[in-house]
Parts: sequence; structure tokens; C-alpha cells
Amino acid sequence: MPIEQRDDAFLITHALAKDTLSTLRSVETEQVGFREGLVDLGRVCGYEIIDGAMDSEFVPIQTPLAETTGERVTGLDDVVIVTVLRAATPFVEGLMKAFPEARQGVISASRDEAAGMDDEGEFPITVEYVKLPEISNDDTVIVADPMLATGSTMCAVLDHVLNAADGFEALLALSAVSAPEGVLRVSETVPEADVLTVAIDDKLDDDGFIVPGLGDAGDRAFGTV
Repeated sequence: MPIEQRDDAFLITHALAKDTLSTLRSVETEQVGFREGLVDLGRVCGYEIIDGAMDSEFVPIQTPLAETTGERVTGLDDVVIVTVLRAATPFVEGLMKAFPEARQGVISASRDEAAGMDDEGEFPITVEYVKLPEISNDDTVIVADPMLATGSTMCAVLDHVLNAADGFEALLALSAVSAPEGVLRVSETVPEADVLTVAIDDKLDDDGFIVPGLGDAGDRAFGTV
């Protein structure tokens, strides 16, 4: 099965997702390759969401030779993708290949690295910009951020989404790599959201980075330090 439930999260197990993630993890993968890898991974994740989380219906089709029955995915026009700036930009570029009709939202949210983690394992989060489309009961909402570390940023973003939404069909917190601490925090703090990820790594280090992880996704994608 391409999407499997693992305790508080759902895991994308597609072979191409795991292969691409291995490329992203490698220290030998440079900026262009890393960015392209995030695009590729976003596309695979999008297809897996369609296959594992969306419904389909049978429809009549007229071929050049005869009438037959085909199958169509329902709800592709009712998708909202929220980009968590900046690291999720190439990740969402890939998602949009699977959901070309999706409405898009943007939230700029970052953790205060200088402040460090508090005793609860959380960082202070600064949200500088929020622009979301209308979200209704029929929508599948995908909040994309490549790294789910402490969960502090994702919880802050999800809070804005919940405040803006009139309702939704499904709410997915999508990441490439997650730490157990982040998965638990999101599932407990925002039970309305399903955590969806390609990998759940071992732990967070003392600075709140995922181990083994893949480094700082934003810095590696955009060539900054």
C-alpha cells in the first residue's frame, strides 16, 4: 500500500518517494539537484495523495469504437495547497504538477533559532505574511513544509488555516521528513489534521534539527547559509 498508517502519522511508501528522498539526504547533492529533488518528491507525494486519499467515480465514455465505462478522480478541482515559505516552494512546485487546478495559499512562518527550544521542545514562531484563498467544506487542504521537526511552525501555520477555513473535506500536514516529536505535537495540538510524510527519522538534536534528516532544506534549495 503506498500510504500506510504509522501511529500518529501516515507514511508515503512509494519506491520513487524513498529513492528521491535518499538523493535529498546525501551531502553530495548540490543546490540544483536538491531543488529538483524537492520538485520530484512533491509530484510523487501529490500522486500518492490522489491515489490514497481521494475518491473516484465511474463514468460513461465513448471511444472511437464503442461506449465503455471509465473512472475519474473526484475532487481535483477542490484542492487548496498552502506553501510554508520558503523551503516548501520547490516542494509545492511538484505538488502543482499533480494538482494543476489547485488554489494556492502562502504563509511565511519561521522559528526563532536564536531563542532556542523551550522546556517543552518548542520554538517561538514568527508569522510575517498570510494569504489564503477561500476554503470550504468540499476542499482537501494540503499544508506543505519539507521538514516537520519540533512541529512548532506547522502548528502555527495550521492554526491560521483553521481560522480562515469555513470547513474542509480533509486537512493534510505534508512533509518530506519528520521527527517523532513533531508528529506527536501536531497530532495532539491540531487533531483535525492528518500528518503525512515520507519518512519519520530518529530524533531531534539539541538544536531542534532532525537526525539523520537532510540538513536545512531552505538553505540547500536556495544556496544560502
